[in-house]
Amino acid sequence: MIAEDDVSDDTQTHEQQNVLGGPLLACSYAPLTGFFRTGCCETSDEDVGRHVVCVKVTQEFLEYSASVGNDLSTPRPELRFAGLKAGDRWCLCAARWLEAYREGVAPPVVLAATHKAALDVVPLDLLRAHALET
Repeated sequence: MIAEDDVSDDTQTHEQQNVLGGPLLACSYAPLTGFFRTGCCETSDEDVGRHVVCVKVTQEFLEYSASVGNDLSTPRPELRFAGLKAGDRWCLCAARWLEAYREGVAPPVVLAATHKAALDVVPLDLLRAHALET
């Protein structure tokens, strides 16, 4: 018999928490995001870049990201990456989000899908100030 706590669903991962202290919700399945490509901004020691901030990307952010050497818009079929467009949700590196914030182009954040490890880099008040209205 499987205990109810052992059953996971498509909307959350029970092992990891979000910045609000609750279960980490999914960020995006289309496009499939996350360091582990699970749809969630999960992390571990393998994830050196800490891809833990779930955002809704904007055109302004995509242009900024490309200007600093990380083109997220161009498809990369060899990596099975279709490229992002404004409106897509994506797990960003916490340091990149903070850098974009300092440049005035930080995309809105989905707090319930942002891993608590983001708080090692970005203060919660900044994330809250840029929270996506749901």
